[in-house]
Amino acid sequence: MTQLPSNRQSFAVRVNIWTLRMARNWLRIVLTLLSIYVILPFAAPTLLKLGADGPANAIYTIYSPLCHQFAFRTHFLFGEQSFYPRENTGSDLPSFESYAEQLPEFDNVDLYGFDIDLIESARAFRGNEEMGYKLTLCARDIAIYIALLTGGLIYAIPVVRRRLRPVPLWLYVILGLGPIGLDGFSQLLGYPPFDLWPPRETLPIYRVVTGALFGFMNAWLAFPYLESAMRDTRYQIEKKLYEAGLLKL
Repeated sequence: MTQLPSNRQSFAVRVNIWTLRMARNWLRIVLTLLSIYVILPFAAPTLLKLGADGPANAIYTIYSPLCHQFAFRTHFLFGEQSFYPRENTGSDLPSFESYAEQLPEFDNVDLYGFDIDLIESARAFRGNEEMGYKLTLCARDIAIYIALLTGGLIYAIPVVRRRLRPVPLWLYVILGLGPIGLDGFSQLLGYPPFDLWPPRETLPIYRVVTGALFGFMNAWLAFPYLESAMRDTRYQIEKKLYEAGLLKL
C-alpha cells in the first residue's frame, strides 16, 4: 500500500501526484462520465414532460453537435409510440409521416424526400403531448453508449478485470464494425448525392442491435487496453516518487 506525501514541493510533483490519482481511479472516473452521458438524454424528455423547458432545452442544445437528433430515428418517451419510423422502413408501426402531416412544424416540408427542410425540421422537433418527447441521442447512439457503459460495469467486476483480455481484432471487425457498417452505409448510399438504390430507412431494432454490438465490442477492446496503460503509468509514477523520497511503500 502506498501513501502520498502531504507536502507539494513543485508543480511537477503536483502534476505527478494528480496523474497518479487519475491512473488509480480511471475506471471509476470513466464510468461516472459515461453514466452522466447516458442519463441526460432521458432526463431531457422527462423535463419537457414536467414542464421544465429551460433545463430540457439546454440538454438538447448540449447534445446537438453530437447527434443528428432526427425525430424519425430517435426514441420517444411518454407518447403513443416509443419510435416513429418512416414509411420506407417497412415497419408495422404508424409512420412518422402520418404524424408529421398534422404538425405545423412540418408545414411545407416534403416528408417523403430527404432534403434540408426535412433534416432541419426533424432535428428541431422535440415532441409534443401526443407523440411524447424524444431523447437527445438517436436510437443507434443511445444503444452504443448504454452498451459501452454496461461493458464498463461488467469490466469493473474484480474477477473480470483481472482476467479479461482485449477482444481479438478479427472478432471486433466482424461483430463490432461489420453490422453497423453494413446497416449504416446501405442506408446512406440510397440517399443523395449517392442514389445508388431506392432510399431506405433502418428498422428501429436494427439500429438498436447494431449500436449495442458496436458499443459492447468497443468496451471489450478499450477497457483492457486502458487498464494496461494505466497500470504502467501507476508503476512509472510510483517508482519516480519513491526514488525521490516522496512516496512511502
